[in-house]
Amino acid sequence: MNLRVGQTLCSAVDGTAVIVVRCPRQDVTLTCGGREMSPQDSAPTSRAAALTGAPANGALIGKRYATEDGALEVLCVRPGEYPLEADGTALAVKAPRPLPASD
Repeated sequence: MNLRVGQTLCSAVDGTAVIVVRCPRQDVTLTCGGREMSPQDSAPTSRAAALTGAPANGALIGKRYATEDGALEVLCVRPGEYPLEADGTALAVKAPRPLPASD
């Protein structure tokens, strides 16, 4: 899928929704629970069964998830039960940057 910055994607298996913060130039398949995420306006009305076993390590609201190289970054706006993956590789929670000391 050709992702765009600012695009909202919804999961087909649970309530997860993310906003694309950074995306690579090439196409990336973003999945949740083994099913491809779809743009918000075309999200399915009924939730289908997940392809990848039991729920574990779902997306947390307000957290940023990124690939190892940082080419893809998404912000979770609705939490869910299943993990996020890009092209079959799990996305990791991005650590927050520390604020500078104010002395």
